[in-house]
Amino acid sequence: NLAMEEVSMRQEISCSNFPSRKTAVLAALSVGGQFLLREKRLASSPALAESAFAALGGLRAIASEIIWFRADRLQEEGRYVELAQLASMLTAMEPRTPEVWSYAAWNLAYNVSVMMPTPEDRWRWVYSGLKLLRDEGLRLNPAEAELYRELAWMFELKIGTDLDTAAPLYREKWKAIVEDVSKRGAWNELAMDERKMRRLEEKTGVSDWTDPQLSAIYWALEGVRRSKDVREKRALLQITKQAAVLYAKNRKNLIK
Repeated sequence: NLAMEEVSMRQEISCSNFPSRKTAVLAALSVGGQFLLREKRLASSPALAESAFAALGGLRAIASEIIWFRADRLQEEGRYVELAQLASMLTAMEPRTPEVWSYAAWNLAYNVSVMMPTPEDRWRWVYSGLKLLRDEGLRLNPAEAELYRELAWMFELKIGTDLDTAAPLYREKWKAIVEDVSKRGAWNELAMDERKMRRLEEKTGVSDWTDPQLSAIYWALEGVRRSKDVREKRALLQITKQAAVLYAKNRKNLIK
């Protein structure tokens, strides 16, 4: 009995003097997050973000689970702006996990954007999601066909159709961006290869480079080239067919 009491007493002392594992993780996340915000280099320096969270050591996986759990709760509650902030932390913790980038970009482009009061404000969030996938997610995961599919869908449906009431403005904004890049010959700013685009035009007849459907086809084909999964390739090829049909429909409407 005395032995059991001594063990119990030691456990009580241990629990009272040291924080729980969850508390330690949250504290470390807080410190890491504040450090990243202070440096203001999270988006431009994944290495900095990874080094900050590397300090978690073996707790990193647990911390990731806690953040995912919190993200699910925020999504259920419709607190998408907070979710966007949390998603940026997830991309810093798991930069080589494609699902993280899809999740973060989708939240920006679809969930947060529709909460904005004006089409201009919506576009800023949509374009932020697009650039997050293209400039960060794909740069760090160039072989992940899933990210090409998500990016192609964004061009095909979010920008290229009127599923969103602000989509006509999105197309105007995208057209202005493409025209500017084309004038300067700076296709690298859009992570696109002009030679591939010309071959795409010759092969498909999609000649208006300002049309988002061309970008949808471009990124879907980039995914096909990299995908090793038959079903994934089929899904990507289906996007190219749908985008080509939508492009033709848009041309007919312009003629009318």
